[in-house]
Amino acid sequence: MIKCIRTTSDNKDFQQLVKALDADLRIRDGEEHSFYAQFNKIDALKYVIVAYDDDTAVGCGAIKDYSRDTMEVKRMYVSENKRGQGVASTVLKELEKWAVELNYSKCVLETGKKQPEAIALYKKSNYNIIPNYGQYENVENSVCFEKKLTEIV
Repeated sequence: MIKCIRTTSDNKDFQQLVKALDADLRIRDGEEHSFYAQFNKIDALKYVIVAYDDDTAVGCGAIKDYSRDTMEVKRMYVSENKRGQGVASTVLKELEKWAVELNYSKCVLETGKKQPEAIALYKKSNYNIIPNYGQYENVENSVCFEKKLTEIV
């Protein structure tokens, strides 16, 4: 059974999962990787979820302040051997629940067109595609999403 804990970016298991995520993205994004990497620093994330299968960390995600009423979802990742088992959905729901508890009403996020699994997850989780925001505004490979958290049941 998957168990999620709330932590920060100081968590060693989170840091290890992010290393695996970055290695995967380095391959998928190719020469664009360094552009994205500059927006994915983890040194000060206060709201991190790590998912465990028994005592093994198998997935993660984080939220960070984006605006007064909006959190941005960052660093979503599931170990390759645990994909397709609902771990990412569980982590995302926990992040959304935490955002609501912190009085945020919306989540936004960016993912890459070369990450079809992520796009499918966000669509399945009732995120809507929006115009690319902020640093992703004119980035061809980026897909941005938002979800109003009042939709959480």
